[in-house]
Amino acid sequence: MKLLLTGTAGGAGWPEPGCGCASCAGLPAGHRRPFELVVDDVARYPFTGPPGGYRPLAGGLGLAGPDGSTLLHLPAGRTPPADGPARYDVVLIDLLDRPERLGELRRAGLADDATLVVAVGLDHRVRSEEELARRLRLWGAIAVPDGTELTCRPSGGPPDDPTGPRPGGSMSDGVSGQASARVGLPRRTLLLGGARSGKSAEAELRLAAEPCVTYVATGPAGGEDGEWAERVRAHRERRPAHWATAETTDLATALTEATTPLLIDGLGTWVAAVFDEYGAWEGDRAPVEARCDDLVAAWRQAPEPVVAVSDEVGLGVVPATAAGRAFRDVLGRLNERLAAESEQVALVVAGRPLEL
Repeated sequence: MKLLLTGTAGGAGWPEPGCGCASCAGLPAGHRRPFELVVDDVARYPFTGPPGGYRPLAGGLGLAGPDGSTLLHLPAGRTPPADGPARYDVVLIDLLDRPERLGELRRAGLADDATLVVAVGLDHRVRSEEELARRLRLWGAIAVPDGTELTCRPSGGPPDDPTGPRPGGSMSDGVSGQASARVGLPRRTLLLGGARSGKSAEAELRLAAEPCVTYVATGPAGGEDGEWAERVRAHRERRPAHWATAETTDLATALTEATTPLLIDGLGTWVAAVFDEYGAWEGDRAPVEARCDDLVAAWRQAPEPVVAVSDEVGLGVVPATAAGRAFRDVLGRLNERLAAESEQVALVVAGRPLEL
């Protein structure tokens, strides 16, 4: 099947007419037109009444072609359909609306590593094309210009190079040569940041499209502290429902026995818990250092991708107490050692990651 994407934006286009936000203000009018899809010049989305030889799927969201190739369009607000083929060859999805829906598709086997995932419904929910491209690299997806024609082949066959004209000219280099298969996650990623910097949200974003993730919570559940319990509740509700959760301070074991990607949040609360465990705030800190050694060794040999969140402790005032200075020193050294063993390290400031 030949797929012609005459528009790739949300219903109001990107930029949205009359919108003065930073995202829209940085783009020329008509940069991306509202989503529109035509298949083989004969079938137009939504596929409620396709011509002979074509079969609608998923209540008109998808289509099977005469050659057996299959595609799915998943707009904002729609859940992955339960009915349909065993897998889709192409998925056109609004990834700015709950990107974990792609993880759900992958978890169900409806999309696999050979499925071409194309982001559509694009608009000012993302601040720029550059930020969009960064997120899509994390999620194993691509964006294409308006006017792009794709070839959908059955059974995971590779599509043609997705290149095509843009309004007012042609474009042949923006997405040319991108593979349809996903690129694997980096094995070890460390995200640093201050309080309320957005580091946890960035960590969740990086793993959002994975089919299976284990969230490793190192902090207390809240107990009698109502404000802390509310924070924990907010974190839980923000995470994808299909993620597993492990509440533990035995991070070395969690790393060495992992069978899915891990998100560890966070190392600051872990160091504090280890200090508590050994009574090290005023006593011998050698056991804390030993636990850090074990964690670094397990991090170095991690069998699955892991994203860890940690506090950057070097930007504030010198703590007034010996215990505070000891915590700062231990966590600072741990951050440095883990960063040295990581493929990716970023400092998150005001919600924006700065790659280090």
